[in-house]
Amino acid sequence: MIGWISVAQRASLFAPRMSDASKVMVLEDDEDVSRAIARKLRSDGFAVEESMEPVPVLQRLDAGEGDWDVVILDMGLPGMSGLDVLKRFREAGSHAAVIMLTGDRSASTATECMRAGAFYYLTKPFEPFQLSSMVQSAARYSQLRRKLAGTQTQQQDSLVGASAAMRKLRASLERLGEQDVPILIQGESGTGKELVARALHDRGPRRRKRFVALNCGAIPETLIDSELFGHIKGAFTGATTDRAGVFVEADGGTLFLDEIGDMPLAVQARLLRVLQESEVRPLGGSGVRKVDVRVIAASHVDLAQAVEHGRFRQDLYYRLNVVVLRVPPLRERLDDLPLLAAHFLAKHGGASPPSLAPDALEAMTSYTWPGNVRELENAVLHAIALHHGDVIGPESLPSAIYGRTRPAAAVGPSLDDANLEPLTEAKRKASAEFEKRYLTKVMERSKGSVSEAARLAGLDRTNFRRLLQRHGLDPASFK
Repeated sequence: MIGWISVAQRASLFAPRMSDASKVMVLEDDEDVSRAIARKLRSDGFAVEESMEPVPVLQRLDAGEGDWDVVILDMGLPGMSGLDVLKRFREAGSHAAVIMLTGDRSASTATECMRAGAFYYLTKPFEPFQLSSMVQSAARYSQLRRKLAGTQTQQQDSLVGASAAMRKLRASLERLGEQDVPILIQGESGTGKELVARALHDRGPRRRKRFVALNCGAIPETLIDSELFGHIKGAFTGATTDRAGVFVEADGGTLFLDEIGDMPLAVQARLLRVLQESEVRPLGGSGVRKVDVRVIAASHVDLAQAVEHGRFRQDLYYRLNVVVLRVPPLRERLDDLPLLAAHFLAKHGGASPPSLAPDALEAMTSYTWPGNVRELENAVLHAIALHHGDVIGPESLPSAIYGRTRPAAAVGPSLDDANLEPLTEAKRKASAEFEKRYLTKVMERSKGSVSEAARLAGLDRTNFRRLLQRHGLDPASFK
């Protein structure tokens, strides 16, 4: 539910006003359920179509006639599963937001729906207000996607930046793209490790095959084996159908395993065997299947240290650690910030995106961005939602970046004419000093509570703790 709420909130903040004639397709083989859904949505002002068969809907999709904003899709359909229909929508590049209907409350079904690209899912039976609220959010999200697709120029990849660090990274990508070797990408959360992995895939011999990404830290331990290796029907409670797993999905292409340092040790052993033998055995199955997959792994933790502390298998580390690419944090390439900000303004700002006022850009370059490029994109979205007119001023930025009261000391150390440093280095040091003072102040105000301090700073707790460790600040000393 948390994942859906954040998507809906973003859609409602940044989408244009929803048309009263937003188009909804209800694909449900139970006539009574379909009629009830359609009646409710028509009373809410939606233009609703109904179908009990998936084939005519897919034929219209393939013919370019499927311009629905929202598709309400039952998991159990005659002749074809709802997940197969959902995948056809995603493969066709449809901008429709798909809401899955299922009678299965298991976590594996929910995970499967969301991984396949559903906007969300509803478990039968559901209340009418749940349906109305979700369809309204889904329609806004769909219209936002259409608007951005119409105004946004797609790039080969989104590795924006001209700094020395990014030029070095791009040069490495060009050399490594054609080399079919395992690569370990190291970098803090939010630096764009998946973008780097996609760039490697797009430059390599497997670029015409699939790129499949899995965040190992976001999957519950009870489901990660199924996600990786697949399962057969009946392998565990909730396994109502066979599932291939990401290794089979990526066969012939590239599998990106993000945050592999968070993978449980027991699963690491099974992953090592798959990498060594190039074959997978689904949970509950007796046979094996050969796979040909290039594995690119990534982690925000130092895997060498994790090996020393017994949290990561040494043999798996050596298997993955053939070539290491480091993605620099944003604070090490602040020269790229104006380019990145312009990129996100063009991406999210619509047909006539606003510009940044000079003092807003100065505030952004004076900040150290613990959440890196992901935090920058969220800050731009925040500013777009709150600004007025054609220019974004500093007051529209999140308070963590530009507070109402900015300490005079934040200007940084005094300039000594006899010992001037390069501007970038001087900014980095001044930002680091301000960051430590800010962390100290917010920890004092929260009386040592990391959760409360993170809330006040507008950061998630994990990144906030990482900042405290970086500056040597012990939460216990503030209690």
